[in-house]
Amino acid sequence: MDSQAHEALRLLIAAYEEHLAAVLARRGDSDVAVDDAYDKLADAFDRYEAVLDVEYGETLPMLLDDVELEEPDAEDDDDEDEDDDGLDPHAEEDEDVLDDDLDDFQLR
Repeated sequence: MDSQAHEALRLLIAAYEEHLAAVLARRGDSDVAVDDAYDKLADAFDRYEAVLDVEYGETLPMLLDDVELEEPDAEDDDDEDEDDDGLDPHAEEDEDVLDDDLDDFQLR
C-alpha cells in the first residue's frame, strides 16, 4: 500500500509541471492561469510537507514565503534600522545586556 507521502509527492510533482506549463504559455504579466498554478503549487507543497511531518516527523529544507514581494520605497533606502548584513534589526540583542544576563546565572 502506498503511503500518503507518496501520493502527496506525486501531486506536488504534477503541480510543478502544471506551473511550468502555465509559465510557458503565459499571456502577459498578470496571467491568471500562472497565478492559479502558483497557488496550487503552494498548496501541494504545504500538503506534502504536512504529510511528511505526520508520517515521518520530517520537514523540508525550504520554506514558502507567504508575504508578497514589493518594490522597496525610496524612504526605505535611508532607514537606519536596517543593517547591511540583511539581519532583522528587531532580532538584534544588546551585547551588554546579554553579558549582564550571564552574570545572573551561577553555574558553579
